[in-house]
Amino acid sequence: MTPEQARATFLSQPHAVLATADASGVPHLVPVVFAAIGDSLALVVDHKPKRSTDLKRLRNIAANPYVSLLAEHYDADWNALWWARADGTARVSPLTPEVLAAFRRKYPQHDAAPPAGPQVVVTVAKWSGWTAAARPAGGTGPA
Repeated sequence: MTPEQARATFLSQPHAVLATADASGVPHLVPVVFAAIGDSLALVVDHKPKRSTDLKRLRNIAANPYVSLLAEHYDADWNALWWARADGTARVSPLTPEVLAAFRRKYPQHDAAPPAGPQVVVTVAKWSGWTAAARPAGGTGPA
């Protein structure tokens, strides 16, 4: 999969997994939703119940801004397997109207309960991906 195909495949997905690491390199994975903002990706802290607003992912980004996001597809037919990844650096900031608008376009659920932030913006340095074979008719992922 070319970087362009990896980006297109990734952006077509509704969710991904965010990988962060703390200052000592201990990894942390969490499922997220995201929106494209130009060449960057944005994540927001929304209203779903969480144990705390002091989120590990935000503390990790403050200590170590290098992150990866992974979207993937598993199937019993291993010819349909694929993954697409975005590697880059993240920064946490207050929620902006541009990011809020992008999330409301992609996720209508945010119309009833808009997220309050903060936001995480990932400057993508590298897109990569892999696919076992061409997508079957009606399948998801890379064509």
